[in-house]
This record gives sequence, structure tokens and C-alpha cells, in this order.
Amino acid sequence: MPVRVEDWAAEVADIAAIDEILEVICQITGLGVVAVAHVTRERWMACNARDRIGFGLASGTELPLAQTFCQGVCATGDAVIFDDAPNDPVYSTHPLPGQYGIVSYISVPITLPDGVVFGTLCGFDARPNRLRDSAVPGLFGLFAQLIARHIEDRRALRASRQELAETRETARLREQFLAVLGHDLRNPLAALRAGTNILGRGELEDEQRELVDAMRQTTERMAQLVENLLDLARGRLADGIRIDPASDVPLTRTLGAVLDEIARAHPERRIETDLHIAAEPAVDPLRFAQMFSNLLGNAVTHGCPDAPIRVSAASRAGRFELSVANGGQPIPAEAQERLFQPYFRQAGAAHGGLGLGLYIAAQIAQAHGGSLSVQSSEAETRFTFSMPLASG
Repeated sequence: MPVRVEDWAAEVADIAAIDEILEVICQITGLGVVAVAHVTRERWMACNARDRIGFGLASGTELPLAQTFCQGVCATGDAVIFDDAPNDPVYSTHPLPGQYGIVSYISVPITLPDGVVFGTLCGFDARPNRLRDSAVPGLFGLFAQLIARHIEDRRALRASRQELAETRETARLREQFLAVLGHDLRNPLAALRAGTNILGRGELEDEQRELVDAMRQTTERMAQLVENLLDLARGRLADGIRIDPASDVPLTRTLGAVLDEIARAHPERRIETDLHIAAEPAVDPLRFAQMFSNLLGNAVTHGCPDAPIRVSAASRAGRFELSVANGGQPIPAEAQERLFQPYFRQAGAAHGGLGLGLYIAAQIAQAHGGSLSVQSSEAETRFTFSMPLASG
């Protein structure tokens, strides 16, 4: 979207360095008025000005473009300079000096790094001033380049802010789409679940039973993906994942249910446990089971098949910790920094997940007032959940 002349005038007026540059030019040259003007094909507007002679020029002042020298300066790139208009062979008959009471005048183009002419740096006075055959044109040229750099920096900042706003809006729309998609997929998945359950209760041949079991597993996998999408949307669009702690459900029961589920699904994997929960943490059983299942499933997927998965839990020193460790290749340091980001999947992962499991686990940990961390070396990769215990 093109930036309006008024907006540029306001932005340039807000650049303190340009205000200081105009003050320096006035002091060095003795000119009564010095200004930065934004010039387009239709308009001339002062973005910033120093007016010591009461000419009436200030930030936001607009003059008819045809009644300025700046239109020609911007079009040709050539400066306009005269020391004493009444005695100048070119400008003594020009109408503009007499119209404004200008005797001495200088205007140079302000050209941005991409070649676009923003406008002019100009100065004038009601009395003669030695400008043409002096260091003043070179001084104006250098200051015009400096001003161009400041304007370009402001333009780049504006573009970055606009791009950031557009990126955030795109991300918001994407999360809303995922939330709607996940919600709308629930009903057809529920129908598929019910259908496979009904089929599974019937008299089936072995081959048919295998097919129904495969359909059931696929449906459950799809349901898990949908729930992950919904959890992602809850974490992004709302205030994070909400929990409902329940003190009447022993944590050992919650952990045991997940361990049994993973063991049934992966009987070939050995899982060793070391649970010492002297003080029960206040957790949401369903969400905590989801987090633990994600961590344990991650260990099954990425851990070495020949090495055991080690689960430990303990409450001590006012904190509760749960860790899941597995053998296998260490996670590179650069990957560790992104493990808990949504959609991130480790290089070489063979599964077809969305890369949301660890992100959701971290969100659940945060919802419990805790944190999820990872340490990975040649010896093992260990994910650790830690949260403070409620003081009694």
C-alpha cells in the first residue's frame, strides 16, 4: 500500500537526526529557512523545517507543486542555486522568487538508495547569500545523502512492521483454520470409530479381523492427530492449554494406565520403571496422561529398539520430577533448541506425525506450572518434566 504524503511528513518530522541536521545547516550557512520536502508528481509538502525569518514554513505545510522549484529538481536530479535573484541572469525574470520574496535559494534532490527521489533538501533567505561558488552545494549534497539514509531506515522499519503484522495475521488465520478443521473432523471420525467397533463385535474370519483391527488403529491414529490439532489451536488462540487438577486420582494409576497402553501397543519394547512418589503433585489426570504418553511414544519412535526405555518419577525437595530416557543417536544441539516448537520433526524420523507431540507436552507442562527439558548425549536422551509441589 502506498504511503500517503501526510504520513511521510509525520514520520520524517519524527526523526530527531533530521531536525538536528537542519539546525546545523542554518548555523553554518546563515539561511533563514531550511526544509526537507517530500515531492510527488502531484504534491509538495514540508516534512521538517527550520524557519528563522517568519516565512510560515513548518512540518506539514503544503505548497502548490507548480509554484516550487522542487518539481524540476526531482525530475532532473540537478540542483537549483542562486545567490541573488534580482541580479541573477536566469532567475531575475523568474516569477517564483518575487512571489515568495526569495532572494537566495538552494535545492538538492534527496535520492534513496534504490534510486527513488524522495524529495528535496532546500534552503532560502530574503537576503543575498553566497551559495553557488562556495562549499554550500557540497554540504547540502552530503546532508541530503545522510537524510536519505535516515528516511530509508524508517522506510525499512515500516516495511518490517507491516510484514510482521501480515505474518501474525496469516498465523492467526492458520490456527483458526486448524481449529475449525479439527472440530469438523470429530464427527466423521466418531462415526468411523463406532462402525469399526460394531464390526469388531461380529463373527469375523481371521483376515477380516485383521482388516478391522487395522481400520480401528488407523481411526485411533487419525483421532489422535485431530486432538493434537485442537490442542495446538487451544494453545495458540486461547491462553494455553487449560487443566483441571484432581487430587483424588493417584498419579501411579495415571502413569500405570499409560505404561500398560504403550506396552500393549509395543510388546517388543522393554520399559523399566522406578517410581517413588512420596508426595502427590496436583495434576490434571487426562492431560498428564497425554503428556506422559507423548513422551513415552517419542521414546518408542526415536529410541534404540535394543535398549530399554527408562521411566522414573520422584517427589523430593519440594518438587516432582518425571523423566523418560531412551538410548540411540543423540539429538543435535540445533535440533534440541526447536524440539518443543510446533510442526518440528527430527531429521530422519520415519513416522508420519505432524510434529506436535512434544510441543503439546511442553504446553501441558507449562499449564501445570512446570517445565519440560531435554538432555541428549551418546549415552541417552532424557526428557524431564519438573513442577513444584504444593506447600502443605
